[in-house]
Amino acid sequence: MPETAIPLSGKALLQKVRECAQMPRRETAKACGYYSKTKDGQIRVNLTDFYDAVLAARGVPLEPGGVKDGRGREPTFRVSVHKNGQIVIGSTYTEQMGLKSGDEFEIKLGYKHIHLKQVDSNGEISIEEE
Repeated sequence: MPETAIPLSGKALLQKVRECAQMPRRETAKACGYYSKTKDGQIRVNLTDFYDAVLAARGVPLEPGGVKDGRGREPTFRVSVHKNGQIVIGSTYTEQMGLKSGDEFEIKLGYKHIHLKQVDSNGEISIEEE
C-alpha cells in the first residue's frame, strides 16, 4: 500500500509556499506534503493536487457555482409562485444564510418586491441597512 503524507492547506500552505519560494515547484509541493510513496519506495509528487490546494487557499473558485455533488438542481436565486399561491424557498438558500428551523421573519410588501426582516428571539426586528 502506498504511503501518503498529510498535505498542508489554507494559511499554513500559503506560508510554506512563501518559505519555499526559491525552491523548484516539485520540491515545494513535496515540502507541503503533496506527495506519496509507492510500494517500491519511489516518491511521486502530486502537482495537480498541490496547485488546486494553493488556488483554493487563495480563494480562487475551481468550479464555477461551487461544489456540485450531482444531486438535485443548482440554486438560481429565483423562485416562482406555485399554483396554490405559495412561495417556497429551498434549503440551499436557507443554509447559505445560516438560518435554522424556527427562525421568524416579518414580511414587508413593496411595489413588485417582498422584504423579509428577521425577527430575533425577543420579537424585535433586527436592524439591517438597505
